[in-house]
Amino acid sequence: MGPPVASRGRAATPTLGKAMLNKYARAFFTRVLTPFAAFLIRRGVSPDAVTLIGTAGVVAGALVFYPRGEFFWGTVVITLFVFSDLVDGNMARQLGRSSRWGAFLDSTLDRVADGAVFGGFALWYAGGGNDNVLCAVSIFCLASGQVVSYTKARGESIGLPVAVNGLVERAERLVVSLVAAGLAGLHAFGVPGVRYLLPIALWIVAVGSLVTLIQRVVTVRRESAEAEAAGQPQAPRPEAPQGREAAK
Repeated sequence: MGPPVASRGRAATPTLGKAMLNKYARAFFTRVLTPFAAFLIRRGVSPDAVTLIGTAGVVAGALVFYPRGEFFWGTVVITLFVFSDLVDGNMARQLGRSSRWGAFLDSTLDRVADGAVFGGFALWYAGGGNDNVLCAVSIFCLASGQVVSYTKARGESIGLPVAVNGLVERAERLVVSLVAAGLAGLHAFGVPGVRYLLPIALWIVAVGSLVTLIQRVVTVRRESAEAEAAGQPQAPRPEAPQGREAAK
């Protein structure tokens, strides 16, 4: 998919829009959406508001349509709101803003969007889809995606480079899952055989996420040992949270 482009101060993690669009399409849509971004700025809309609305649209598309088995229309809605990732970044560039808060908000809401997509799949297979195995696979995809992202962030927070991306990153997880879901949804229009694409995609994402998690854990273990052998000071561990914080 090409290297991720920094947006609103974030440099490393591809967003949902960046996962869906390659660098050439991204450049094209950036030119197309620039007037719309300028219009929103003139109306006093902030990049943060666009980020929040975009995430809300993705969550609605995933949790309203997917649990009912309406994969085609759910994917269409999600794809429409994908463009918010391009719009908010465009607005931030026009305003000359690149903030830590914007990067934090984008990354946090990315996790929300991911959870909604795979949560929608899990709800379908727990209900009308009537397949407990695929429900469990969907839940594993949801959980492993969060943990894969956390391993890199946590490793970097203790001063390690975590110099590995892994087999299946967020971009691949989303593209494979959403494309398969959209095509599987064509079964409702009489296209034969396509309904099997989503189960295949979920298994691919689950196995790929597990491999990626192992790759990152092994990398952090190796880099940690190398740093300690080189006598580099260890970053202090945060104190264990107490009370209500411990349950988060």
